Amino acid sequence: MSGGYIQVLGGRDGRNKKKIVAIAGICSLLLVAMVVAVVIGVSHNNRSSDDASNNEEINTSSKTIKQICDSTDYKEVCVDNLSSAAGNTTDPKELVQVAFQVAIKHISEAVNKSTTLRELEKDKMAAQALENCKELMDYAIGDLQRSFDEVGVLDINKIDDLLADMKIWLSAAVTYQGTCLDGFQNTTGEAGESMKKALKTAGELTRNGLAIVTELSSLFTSLNIPGMNRRLLSSSEEIDYPKLTEDGFPTWISPTKRRLLILPTDQMKPNIVVAKDGSGRYKSVVKALNAVPKTTNTTFIIYVKAGIYKEYVQITRSTPQIMLIGDGPLKTKITGNKNFIDGTATFKTPTVAVVGNGFIAKDIGFENTAGAAKHQAVALRVQSDMSIFYNCQIDGYQDTLYTHTNRQFYSNCTISGTIDFIFGDAAVILQNCKMVVRKPMENQQNIVTAQGRIYEREPTGIVLQDCTITADPALVPFKSTLPSYLGRPWKEYSRTIVMQTQIEDVINPAGWLPWMGDFAFSTCFYAEYNNKGVGADLSKRVKWPCIKTPLTNEQALEFTVSKFIQGDQWITPTGVPYTSGLSPI
Repeated sequence: MSGGYIQVLGGRDGRNKKKIVAIAGICSLLLVAMVVAVVIGVSHNNRSSDDASNNEEINTSSKTIKQICDSTDYKEVCVDNLSSAAGNTTDPKELVQVAFQVAIKHISEAVNKSTTLRELEKDKMAAQALENCKELMDYAIGDLQRSFDEVGVLDINKIDDLLADMKIWLSAAVTYQGTCLDGFQNTTGEAGESMKKALKTAGELTRNGLAIVTELSSLFTSLNIPGMNRRLLSSSEEIDYPKLTEDGFPTWISPTKRRLLILPTDQMKPNIVVAKDGSGRYKSVVKALNAVPKTTNTTFIIYVKAGIYKEYVQITRSTPQIMLIGDGPLKTKITGNKNFIDGTATFKTPTVAVVGNGFIAKDIGFENTAGAAKHQAVALRVQSDMSIFYNCQIDGYQDTLYTHTNRQFYSNCTISGTIDFIFGDAAVILQNCKMVVRKPMENQQNIVTAQGRIYEREPTGIVLQDCTITADPALVPFKSTLPSYLGRPWKEYSRTIVMQTQIEDVINPAGWLPWMGDFAFSTCFYAEYNNKGVGADLSKRVKWPCIKTPLTNEQALEFTVSKFIQGDQWITPTGVPYTSGLSPI
C-alpha cells in the first residue's frame, strides 16, 4: 500500500463515511488519467519536464494528483500531465468532465490534421492502418465514456463491480493502442516509428490509470469497512446481481424474450427473421442489422434460418444487446475470405466483427475460407463486453478467433484452425469447447493460442476449461512432422491457462512454443491444471521461468468464471449452462 493513499484517506479509525467519500473521489480522479492519456496520445505536448517543479503553489487538486500518482509506473508523466489538465479545479467530477471534453476535441482534431498522420496516407497499407487507428481510438473514447458514466452514478456498495469494470475497460484502451501500432508493422517508411512516438505518452498514462485502479482495488479490500455489502468473489458466496428483474433476468432482456435463450428455435418469436429462400423479412444478415432501432434498450433477436450467408457483418457499438440465433452451427453459417496476403490488415479480415456490448450468439457458424496459404484470415473478431457464444462453430486457419478485448464467454463451441487460431487480449473463458487443429502448410507449425497481454496489470488472458484439444482427420497422418502446441507468447505478458481439459496426442510434449528466441520467457504466464489425455503429460514440457505449472487449487480458482470474468453476474441470468468454479473431479 502506498503512502500517498494513506494520506488521501487520512482520518481516524472508525470514520468510515469520510473514507467512503475519499474513495469515491479517487475513483473520479483516476478517470482524469485515462482521459488525458488519450489526449496526449494524439497531440504533442512540448512542455518542459520541470514545469511542475517551477510551480511553488500546490493546490488541493495537485496534492491529490501527486498522491494518486505515487503508485504508478510513470510517476513524472502522471503528475505532469494530470496537473496540466486539472488547473485549479478541485471538484473531481468537474475535472473528469472537463478532461473528457478536451479529449474528444483533441482526438478528432489531431487525427485529421496531424502532419505525421496525413503523410501515412501515401502508402496503401499505412493508409489502411491509419483508418484502423481512428476506429480504435474511437473505441478507447467509448470505454472512457462508460467509465465516466459509471462514476456519475457511483454506488459505493458495488465498488468491487465498478473497479472490475474499469480495469477491463482501461485494459481495452491499452490494447487498442497496441493494435493501432501493430497495423504499421508491414508498412514502408517511418510510419510505424512515428506513430509509436506519438502514442508513447498515451501508453504510459493509460498504464498509470490501470495501476491506480489496481492499487485502489487492493486498498479497498484491505479496509474491510463494516456495514458494506461487498462482493468478495468466493466460490461459495451468494452473488448480489445488479440490475436484474424480479425473476432473475437482466433488465435489458424483456419478459417476452427471456425464454428464447433456452427455447428450441421453432418456438421463438424473434424481432427479425433472415432467410436465403425469401421466407424471412430479409435475405441478408447485414440488412437485418441495418433495420435494428438505434434507440432500443432491450435485447433485439435476429433469427437466421439455415443457409450459407456470404457477407461481412459488423455488430457496431450503436447496436448493443443483439442476439443472433441460427438453426445450428453447421446449418446456419456466415462466411467470407478476406485475408492478409491479398492486402487486408488482420484487424479488418473478420467475416463477423462484434463490437456492441452484451452480444449473444447461439446455434450459428462463423467462417473464413481463405485457407492456410493466405495467412492471417479472421473468422470472428469480438470486443463486445459480457458477450456469450453458445453452441457455435468458428472455422478458419491462421487467426480464426480474435478475442480482441473485454469479457467474453464461449460454451459448447467448436473452433478450428492452424496458427494462433485463438488469439487476442480479452479476458476470455472457453468452457466445454472443442479446439480442432487443422493441417497447415508444409513449412508451418500449429499453435492453438497466442495471447496478447501487453502490460502485466491487465486483467486479461485466455482460459480453456473442460475443453478438448484434438486433431482434424486431415492432420492425423502428419502429427509428427507438422507439430502442434498449446500456445506461444505473442506479447510480453502473454497469459494462457489450460485446465481440466482433454489434451490429445496432437499436442507436442514440449507444450509451448517460443515466439522468437527467448522473448517473454520470464514475463509471460502459462499454466496447466488437472488436464488429462496423452498430450497432458507434463514430463517433457518446456522449462521457461514463466511456466507456472502446476497450479494449486486456489490459484486455479482465480481463472474460473466467477472470478476471472465476474460471470456469475451476467452469464447466470441468461440460462446458458456453465460452471462457475472448478469442475468436480
